[in-house]
Amino acid sequence: MATIPSLPSRDDVLRMARNTTDITGQLLDTAGNITRIAINTFDPRDGSGAEVLRVLRQTTAELAEASASPQAQEAFYRIVDTLTRLGTSGAPLAVHPVSEPAQALLTAIGDSLLPVLDAVEPAVAEFADALGDLVEATSPVLPAAAGVAAGALLAVTPVLRAAAEVLRDSSPELRRVADALTAALAPLMPLQVALAERAAAAGAGVVRATLPPLADLAEAAAATTKAARPLLVAGEELLVSGLEQLQPLLLTTASRAGRVARAAAVRVSAAVSPAADQGVVVAVTPV
Repeated sequence: MATIPSLPSRDDVLRMARNTTDITGQLLDTAGNITRIAINTFDPRDGSGAEVLRVLRQTTAELAEASASPQAQEAFYRIVDTLTRLGTSGAPLAVHPVSEPAQALLTAIGDSLLPVLDAVEPAVAEFADALGDLVEATSPVLPAAAGVAAGALLAVTPVLRAAAEVLRDSSPELRRVADALTAALAPLMPLQVALAERAAAAGAGVVRATLPPLADLAEAAAATTKAARPLLVAGEELLVSGLEQLQPLLLTTASRAGRVARAAAVRVSAAVSPAADQGVVVAVTPV
């Protein structure tokens, strides 16, 4: 048997009434502010409303005049004509027989890719997080890389412009080359199609013949890997321990090389750059 809900207490009723009153007051204040802004905007006494209306009338008149010009009408007609042509030329593609295999291909690709995407999603997410960390860590180097890229683009730009100018001047010769290639390759296309069909048939036969041995080889490799897993783990542990032992030596060598490089840089800069002020050497002899 369903229980009868208890009635709200006096404090709950007062709290709800107070909240309702507060919300109503805020809505009324907001409406009053909006009304005050509208009155101040369109108030003719201070000139702002008349100015707004004048600007609206002028803008509307200029838009009407611009749209009524022959150039605008011709542009509108061209836009409508282009959209009509696109619609009439693209509509038959949806009901053309060629669209059915294309739709079937897209459906098959989507159905076959969904399991792959579901399986790869965790790895992709982990890779994206690692890539974000790498980009964040290498952020100090990014401005220098951007500067190098900009310099390379500026260096390549004159070459591209010269090549474009040469090709533009040599357009008749390029057209002759294209015509010659078309005339030479056109008779070979049927032969290429026949050869492609034969190659596809031969490749299908090779794939059918090699798939069973490849499956056996993959199973044998998997079994070998499973059997050699302890050796692989031991080798990885040895490699990691060796790297851990080499780490202090590498750090010490790197710090020494850095000090030597800094000292050499200081000496080279002191030898190359002239001294700004000639110092006075004071010799002090003991008495």
